Amino acid sequence: MVIWIIGLSASGKSTLAGELESAIRMSGINNLVLLDGDAIRTLMGNDVDYSIAGRLKNAERISLFSKFLSDQGIIVIAAVLSIFPEWQKWNRENLPDYYQVYLKVSMEKLLERDPRSLYQSYIDGVTTNVVGFDIPFPEPYKSDLVIENDQDKLDFKSEIAEILSAINILGTKK
Repeated sequence: MVIWIIGLSASGKSTLAGELESAIRMSGINNLVLLDGDAIRTLMGNDVDYSIAGRLKNAERISLFSKFLSDQGIIVIAAVLSIFPEWQKWNRENLPDYYQVYLKVSMEKLLERDPRSLYQSYIDGVTTNVVGFDIPFPEPYKSDLVIENDQDKLDFKSEIAEILSAINILGTKK
């Protein structure tokens, strides 16, 4: 099982992934790993940059690593930008029990949140290779769940319940 959470920076991917991981672990399931795009970069020695080529290499690594873990019976929650439709398609075709969640947030709300000042840094001309600005963010296709997250959300309890029901790992109806 791979739960793939897609969204731009500041969309809530890490928050949703962390809350989902906690909910699954609280149910007694511990064969679970949470992958984050930046964590994979660090794990692999920060050998890729944020260019399209670097992002493509990281996307490939996350998908292949997710498959490796899933094939071992480990539940994977991946919180990633996921800007490459070809890798989303690969995931759908090659990852058993793949469930894709898209956190959809307006650019206005992302600019308001901007916890790492990533977007402001781009606007100020300090940073390049920012997804949603000089790197396109194609809206994910075939997401199993789309969460509109423009509000100031404190938690994702109802969305987590919906995900858990859909993926059927806790014995709920699919």
